[in-house]
Amino acid sequence: MKRRLAIIVRTFIRYRLDELLPEEGLQNLPWWIRTFARAAPSRWLPKDPQPPGVRLRMALETLGPVFVKFGQLLSTRRDLLPPEIADELTRLQDDVPPFPGPVARDLTRAALGESYEEHIRSFDENPIASASIAQVHGAVLRDGSQVVVKVVRPDIAPVIGDDLEVLRWLASWVHERIRALRRLHLPEVVADYAATILKELDMRQEAANTQQLRQNFAASQLLYVPRVHRHLTRDNVLVLERITGIPIGQVDQLHEAGVNMEVLANRGVQTFFTQVFVHNFFHADMHPGNIFVDARDPESPRYIALDCAIVGSLTPSDQDYLARNLVAFFNRDYRQVARLHLESGWIPDSTDEAEFERVIREVCDPIFAKPLNEISFAHFLVELFRTAAEFQMEIQPQLVLLQKTLLYIEGLGRQLYPQLDLWETAKPFMDEWLAKRVGPLAAMRSFTEAAPQILEHLPRLPELIINSGRQLRAVEHGLAEQRAAIAELRSDLARIRSGQRWRRWAGATLAVVAAFLLWEPVARMMDGFDGTDTLTASAGLFSAAAAAFLLLRG
Repeated sequence: MKRRLAIIVRTFIRYRLDELLPEEGLQNLPWWIRTFARAAPSRWLPKDPQPPGVRLRMALETLGPVFVKFGQLLSTRRDLLPPEIADELTRLQDDVPPFPGPVARDLTRAALGESYEEHIRSFDENPIASASIAQVHGAVLRDGSQVVVKVVRPDIAPVIGDDLEVLRWLASWVHERIRALRRLHLPEVVADYAATILKELDMRQEAANTQQLRQNFAASQLLYVPRVHRHLTRDNVLVLERITGIPIGQVDQLHEAGVNMEVLANRGVQTFFTQVFVHNFFHADMHPGNIFVDARDPESPRYIALDCAIVGSLTPSDQDYLARNLVAFFNRDYRQVARLHLESGWIPDSTDEAEFERVIREVCDPIFAKPLNEISFAHFLVELFRTAAEFQMEIQPQLVLLQKTLLYIEGLGRQLYPQLDLWETAKPFMDEWLAKRVGPLAAMRSFTEAAPQILEHLPRLPELIINSGRQLRAVEHGLAEQRAAIAELRSDLARIRSGQRWRRWAGATLAVVAAFLLWEPVARMMDGFDGTDTLTASAGLFSAAAAAFLLLRG
C-alpha cells in the first residue's frame, strides 16, 4: 500500500491538484497536514494552465480503473462538486486506451480452452470498445452467429485490490479525524463502491445480471437486452449476442432514421421507473456508451441495454420512502417531505420540522414556478441535497446508484427531447404504484398473497396462542427480574454515594482538625520545640494524612 500511496502523491503533485484544496477546507485537517499542504514543494512549481477539472480527470485516468470509476461516481454528486468539475468528470467514461488485441484473443483462448476452437470461428483483434475494466471484441461462432467477447484487462485485479485498500484507509482516516465530513459516511460509500467494482471483475456475475434484466423485459417494447452465451462465459470472459442499433448519443442519426424522439424520451423515463418500482432490479450504469436504440420501427423505438455489470435494488422500506417523497414533491407537500425525512432518520431528531419545511419551500418554490417541462429534476435534487446538508442530513449510500441512474436518464431524455416533462411521465406512474401498495386493495392483495402461509399455520393456531401466552408470561417474569435487579443496583449505588459523602465530610473535618493542631506547633518549630510540640505535630500530621486518604477515596 505504501508504494501505491507514493504513486498517488506523485500524481497529485504532477497535476497540481493542491489547487483544488480550499483554504477553509484545510482548517479541518490536523496541523501537521495543514503545514505540509502549505509548504509542499508542489506549490513552488509553476501553475498548470489547464483548468482544475481537466487536471483532476487526467490524474484519475493516470491512476487507473478504480479511480476512473470513482470519478464517474463523483460526477453524479453535483451537490458536492462545482459544476465545472462535475462536467469534466463525466468524460471519464470515454477515451480509455485499449490493450493489445492479440492479448485479448490469447486471454479468451486460455479461458475457454478446447471450447475456443470448438465454438469460435474468428476473433477480431480490433476492439469495438475499451473501458477501464474490460474491452470488447467482435467474433463469429461456428454456426455463423455474430457475438461480442468482453475480456477483463490483464493483471487488473491486483491493481484494483491495492487501490481499494488505499481508498478504505483514506475513507476511515477522514471519517475519524474530520468531523464535518462524517455525514458523508465515506467508509460505507467506499465499501459499497468496492463491492460494485469487484463484481465488475466477475463476468459470470455480469452474465447473471444480463439474463435477469433480459427476463424482466422479455415481453416489453421498452427495452431489449442481448442474449448471453453462458456455455462460453468464464470469470474473465463474457460472450453476448451482437446487436445492431444507433448509439443513444448520435442524435443526428436518430433524427435521420425518423425516430419519434418524444416517444423515445418518455420510454426512457418509463423504463427507469419500471426497473426501480416494478422489478426492483435496475441497470445502474446507463451512460451513453451503454445505451443503443433499435430504430427499425421509428414510431415505436426500443432501447438496447449493454454492460449490466452494475445493477441495484432497494429494500421495500426504501422503495416506499422514495415513492412517498417523489409524490410529495410532485404535489408540493413540503410538510410531508419534512416529516418523511425525520421519520426515516436521515436528519437528526432534534431538527425543527417547521424550519426544515420552510427552507425546503424556499428552495423548491422558485424551481416549481417554471413550466414543468423546463424543470430539471437533476438540478432540483442537487439543490435539495445542498439544503438538507445544512441540517446535517445523512448521506444514504444505498441510494447513490439510484441517484446516479436517475441523473443519467434525465440527461439522456433532455438530450433526445428538450421538451421532456419528466414530472408528467413519472407522477401517474408513482400515483398508481402507491395506490397498489397503500390502501384497502393493497391490504387485500397482501392478505391474498399470504393466504397459503396463513392456512398452513391455521391448524396450529390454538397451540400458537397458548405458546404466545407462555412467552408473554416469560417476558413479564424476565422484566420483573430486571426491575428487581435494577432496584438492587440503585440501592447499591445509593449506599456507595452515601459512603462517598461520609468520607468527604470526615476528610474535610479531619483537614480542619489537622490545620488547628499544626498551626501552633509549626509556628513554635520556627524557634525550637519540645516534646509536647512533637506530640501535637504528630497528631496533626496523622489527621492530615487521614483527611487526604478519605478525600481521595471519596
